[in-house]
Amino acid sequence: MSAVLSPVDAPPARELTGAATAARNRRIKVWSIRVVLVAAWLGSWELAATYWIDPFFYSKPSQVWSKLVDWFTVGTSQGSIWTNIAATMQEAVLGFVLGALAGIVLGVLLGRSPLLSDICAPFIKALNAVPRIVLASLFVIWFGLGMQSKIATAFILVFFSVFFNAFQGAREVDRNLINNARVLGASKLQVLTTIVLPSATSWILASLHSAFGFALIGAVVGEVVGAETGLGLLISRSQGNFDTPGIYAGMIVITVLALLAEAILTALEKRLLKWRPTAAHEQGAQL
Repeated sequence: MSAVLSPVDAPPARELTGAATAARNRRIKVWSIRVVLVAAWLGSWELAATYWIDPFFYSKPSQVWSKLVDWFTVGTSQGSIWTNIAATMQEAVLGFVLGALAGIVLGVLLGRSPLLSDICAPFIKALNAVPRIVLASLFVIWFGLGMQSKIATAFILVFFSVFFNAFQGAREVDRNLINNARVLGASKLQVLTTIVLPSATSWILASLHSAFGFALIGAVVGEVVGAETGLGLLISRSQGNFDTPGIYAGMIVITVLALLAEAILTALEKRLLKWRPTAAHEQGAQL
């Protein structure tokens, strides 16, 4: 006999409507406070730069806005702003994809193999300890001023961010699940694809949120060290010309790109983790 929800068991429509209204009101409140904080910060900065501090060194929001408008309407000293954005994004995306793939594969592989983990541990720790700015300088010497050196810098930053999370996620898999699967005749590949990888997914996705930011940092740092185009080059040229608004404008463009990438990754995470309880992934996505 099929079970049928009685009117008592079913959630009242009034409660659902009330919950939706409360959630909407909370979002409005949060965003209102955020806007007020940003407006207060920008206003205090504008006033301070007008009456108390030297705008030559600290600039002011109105000058930064004028610089952004000039970049997007007239262009930059290094050509179209869109060309520079495209160059930086291409370097960051390629470095992100390659670094994430390598980090996931090696992280899961070493996480499931204690012998390989023991062998490779000192080498990975030693490479991770090398300052990234030194590696960026070496990559420029090895690969030149083109895109390859920036991709290599982004790759290194992303790789370690993803690797350690994938490694830990592969080690945190419930041993009982693996043992039960093997008793039922599952092969090592089946255990890896049906148990280990799904269990490590939340760890990996959590690392990807910060990894794309690292990819952007790697691309920009590589461009500051030496490049033919890109947002990092614009910031470097602005620094050389004591153009403080140009430095802030470059930072704002990079920040907007990082926030857009974060929104895409958050949407992807929600889609991939639909099978999990709501509280397991939505709380982190709301931060």
